[in-house]
Amino acid sequence: MQIGQVAAATGVPTKTIRYYEDIGVLPPPERAANGYRAYGPGTVDRLRFIRDAQATGLTLEEITTVFELRRQGEPTCHHVRGLLEDHLAGLDARIAALRKVRRELAVMIDRIRVLDPSECTDPNRCQSIAAGSSQRTKRRSGPSELHNPPIAHRHE
Repeated sequence: MQIGQVAAATGVPTKTIRYYEDIGVLPPPERAANGYRAYGPGTVDRLRFIRDAQATGLTLEEITTVFELRRQGEPTCHHVRGLLEDHLAGLDARIAALRKVRRELAVMIDRIRVLDPSECTDPNRCQSIAAGSSQRTKRRSGPSELHNPPIAHRHE
């Protein structure tokens, strides 16, 4: 099977297939008499596995460790489970961080709603984001600020 056929069968561009060969995640193929790459039947399955594993968040380096264990005749389920658990924990941490940023943005938007644009005189900053803007809005505390303190004063 030539590289174009492999690319068509997997949806992986030929440039990416060559890259995978260069970094060792895909073994170099045999060469035909004309010098063209001649891929074996397992190449399509391997590329599909790489694509599926990347979709779970695994890196090419991590995927390579799975192939290396297989090459050594070792089982991979526990190794893959550990990798996936690590990625899940990282994803949970990112979700928590994004939720915190979202709460802070909501507070900022509430604060912006009560700001007076005519007071925005600093040519280098927007009072909506400027750290000192929370002090200016305190003078005109509205209901939203009573329930949502400015970002600079939030403790979580």
